[in-house]
Amino acid sequence: MIKCSIYQDDCEKFLQKYTDTPFDVSFLDPPFNQNKKYNSYQDNLPEETYWKWMTDICRLVFQRTSAGGSIYFMQREKNVHHVIHALENSGWNFKNLIVWKKKTSAVPVRNGFGKHYQIIVFATKGKRPKIFNKLRINPPLLVTEKYERPDGMFVTDVWDDIRELTSGYFAGQEPLRLENGKRLHEQQSPVDLLTRIILSSSKPNDMVFDPFAGSGTTLVVAKQLNRNSIGIEIDPLYTKYVSQRIKNIKSSDDISKLREKYKHTKELDKIWG
Repeated sequence: MIKCSIYQDDCEKFLQKYTDTPFDVSFLDPPFNQNKKYNSYQDNLPEETYWKWMTDICRLVFQRTSAGGSIYFMQREKNVHHVIHALENSGWNFKNLIVWKKKTSAVPVRNGFGKHYQIIVFATKGKRPKIFNKLRINPPLLVTEKYERPDGMFVTDVWDDIRELTSGYFAGQEPLRLENGKRLHEQQSPVDLLTRIILSSSKPNDMVFDPFAGSGTTLVVAKQLNRNSIGIEIDPLYTKYVSQRIKNIKSSDDISKLREKYKHTKELDKIWG
């Protein structure tokens, strides 16, 4: 039976004492150290302290990951060198730098080009992943095309088909909201993003791990793909809402609508679970 668990805890302390089922794929989307306001976390650590902490987390996850297991570490584009350094210094083998190109307007920058993407570093425990499902997607038709490609196309390291969760009216129903209607978590990841990550690097009944669970998207997707999952979240309010979100999956979290997107993937029924 699939088990999806959310724990209110400090992820480093949790990992230090964890001795249960090894992780098969982990997703890290930590606070970015941008001095943002969190209820239970100080987001303005000295840079050296912050990246030592990230390296320590990566090392603990590595130690508790099965041979050939995978990790996906999401961060700001300016920190890509720090992310790769943290992963490689903790034992991980770098595989890909994924560019998640946002579908909405670029964020203005005063003395540079507008920011239009986020990076995700994919790495494995060992040189070869034990699981890597080569997904094929049905890309949007170009202006010059009349018909879709009969076999779709392989997913590359540029992900420009996944919409982020914006604010206001265009945010839709997916973001978690408080009783007053405000967003619970401003950086909530879309189910589309975690569906791709979990489908790519795991099989049904595997163990998915998220040390910075936030709004719980990783667990919600893992449950629907018949993967076990563990999420750690230090904020008790987030933990409460994530627990409810896992138990009562709403229509906006339903990933069955994404299945059509991957219809050209070989053995999709087996991968999907």
